[in-house]
Parts: sequence; C-alpha cells; structure tokens
Amino acid sequence: MTETLKANETLETLETPCVIIDSALVDRNIQVMADAIKQHQVKLRPHAKTHKMPAIARQQIEAGAVGITVAKISEAEVMAANGINNIFVAYPIVTPSKIERAVRLSEQIELIIGVDSLAGAQQLEQIAAEHGHSLQVRLEIDTGFRRTGVPYEQASALAAQIARMPHLRLTGIYTFRGSFHAGKATLDVAAAGQEEGTLMVQLAERLRAEGIAIVDVSVGSTPTAISAAAVEGVTEVRPGTYVFHDRMQARLGICDIEDCAGSVIVTIVSRPSADLIIVDGGSKTFATDVQPGTDPLQLRGFGHIMNLEDAYLVRLSEEHGMIELGPLAQTAILQVGDKLRIIPNHICSTVNLHNQVVMQRGHTYERVPVLARGMLE
Repeated sequence: MTETLKANETLETLETPCVIIDSALVDRNIQVMADAIKQHQVKLRPHAKTHKMPAIARQQIEAGAVGITVAKISEAEVMAANGINNIFVAYPIVTPSKIERAVRLSEQIELIIGVDSLAGAQQLEQIAAEHGHSLQVRLEIDTGFRRTGVPYEQASALAAQIARMPHLRLTGIYTFRGSFHAGKATLDVAAAGQEEGTLMVQLAERLRAEGIAIVDVSVGSTPTAISAAAVEGVTEVRPGTYVFHDRMQARLGICDIEDCAGSVIVTIVSRPSADLIIVDGGSKTFATDVQPGTDPLQLRGFGHIMNLEDAYLVRLSEEHGMIELGPLAQTAILQVGDKLRIIPNHICSTVNLHNQVVMQRGHTYERVPVLARGMLE
C-alpha cells in the first residue's frame, strides 16, 4: 500500500530524516544493468536486499530478470506473497523451522536454497524426506571472501555427498566475492569479476567431469556483475545495489554520484560552531557497515553531502549526525532548520533501517512501505 503525500507537501516540507528515491533514476539503473547483462546471454537475478520492495522486484523482472535473490526465508515469503514466483535464497538454511517454511514455499513457487555444509545438507534432506518433497539447492563456494561457503578446494567432496541425497537436487554453485582480486580488496572491479567468474567456471567444469550435473554458475555483485558475465561458462549474476547505487559504488567507479537514486534528507538541528553542524540523522538512519577510512575505498565520513564540497559526516550517535565543515562549506549560508541531502555509503543497509521510503517522480512524492524491512529470520 502506498500513500500519496498531500498536495501541498513538497520536498522542503517532508518530515526528516527520510529516505527519498528518485524513480526516474531507478528506471534507468534497472535498464542499464539489464541491457549490459543481456549482451552476454547470461541470466540476471538481482538481489532484493537493496530495496526490499516487491514492486521494484517486479520492475526488475519486467526488464528481463529471471527472478530475484534474497538472503532470508522471511524475505522470500514477503516477495512470494506479493507475486514473485522465482526466488533464490542465497544463504544457508539450517534450522528445522526455517527448512519447514522453505518446503512449504517451494510447493508454491520455484525456490532455490543455498547450502554450504554437510550438516546443513543433511538437515535439508531429512525434512524434505519427511514431507516427500525435493528441494532445489545450490552449493555456496568460498572464493576468498571468508564468509559462508565451503572452501574452494573442498567443494568437490561436499558436492558429491549432496548429489547422492535423494531429496535434494543440486543444480548449481554460487559465490559472493566482492571487490577482491589476487586475495586482496581492490578497486579494479573488472579484474575482480573476471577472476571470480573464471574460478567458478573452472570448478563447475571439474564437478561435471566428476559426474555432478552442475547447470548454473551464479556469481557477481554490482561491482563485478558485468565483467563476470563476460566469462564464458557463467550462467547467472546477482547484482543488488545497482538499482539505487550509493557512495560506495561511485567510489568503485561503477556509477557517478549523480546516478545514485537513493539519498537521505536530514535537517540541521544545531550549529554549535562555525565548523560543525548537527543533523537529525544518526546511526538509526545511516548504515555504518561501510566504515570511513578502510581499504580499498578510503571514504571520508559516512555519506556524500550534496552541494557541500568539503563537508563530511564524520560521526554518528543514535539520533545525531555530526558534520564537519571545511573552509568552503563554512562560507555557505547554513542555518538551523535547513535540509541537506546525503548519499549514504551503503544504501542497502540504510533502506533496511526505515519502515518506508519516499518515491519521487518529478514533482510527485509517494510514501512506499519497505515490506521486507527487518525480515532477518
């Protein structure tokens, strides 16, 4: 359900802090990625973690995506309840209650589940067998990010064990590697994507040679999707952030800051000194998972402040954002009550902090609930 803002409300009168999304930029970002991936005859399965809104997922599918990716079964349930019928849960589901939910959902839609351990696969097999049902699974591979995923060199043994389980259909392998190349974080996203795709294609070929029928090789994030899709043998990519973009993607060279569809509108609530202003957005408004001053991005502050060249969101408490003003920003006429627009470092985690966003199309503003917000289980 959406709620159109009152006719006399404008961008200037919105209550803050709030996330505002430029619909025209969303349209363009969706189409640019769809066109780029289509050139390589690779499937596009966007990760819905960025927007968490079924309406945008439908828009991505209408532009050519085969389905969507989510991280949690609760997200999948929200998306399925709103008409999305092809979903990949790219996350290990290991607890009986969640597996039960996955079985029920897979009876209604095409559902694929991630697995990365023998223990997890055994749980899936046991519960699927109890229901007389088979589950489609993909084996997650750790290609260097050191998160979930079976270690690359151990993948063959685990894949063989899963392939022998009668109620699991192992149809593919997948990975998340991010902007890594030769074992290090990098700004060379083209090289990172090519290496990611090559590693996974080589593994798929080895598994096939061992008699394991791997169909899908699923890779790629927003930074690496296009270069990974160019690797022969890759069948699917799963970018997410591209739909809105953010400061992190701009730093990686994936977009310009003007391509960022998502931003946070905040109000100046205090100006204690010439070089400091306080805004009403803190850590409950802005994601803090992409920390300033870390490799490879070396971002300064927690977001890009539009139209203030040397102003930096340097510190956050729960409800306060502290912005340091350099010499140029100090000359701007900034007063208590003024609004600022900030592109967050990471838009995905920022959106998840908000119950709703404001969709802007021209001079029309519409409140839209983030239906899968907080769906963490």
